[in-house]
Amino acid sequence: MNDEPEEASAELTSLRRSIDNIDAALIHLLAERFKFTQTVGRLKASTGLPASDPDREKVQIARLRALAEDARLDPAFAEKFLNFIVAEVIHHHEQIASTGAIDTQK
Repeated sequence: MNDEPEEASAELTSLRRSIDNIDAALIHLLAERFKFTQTVGRLKASTGLPASDPDREKVQIARLRALAEDARLDPAFAEKFLNFIVAEVIHHHEQIASTGAIDTQK
């Protein structure tokens, strides 16, 4: 009898469980990150600072690309990921500046 398909299925289940755990950790880390960026947004709104900070964004992109290289992750992917997050942060900052709150029920 060939046990290979059964072993492969068990390994696949184990790998997927690990992926699911990492996905959960990512969501929790993103939530924590957004708590801080929302505080930054309120500070910016209260002091009249713009929602976007292109100089900081450039520094962050360079830093994340270097981290990605060190982690053997595609730096272009890391940059796209950061750009996606930054766009959402800027959107939140704009909402805070105009309404005082963020609509999280989208």
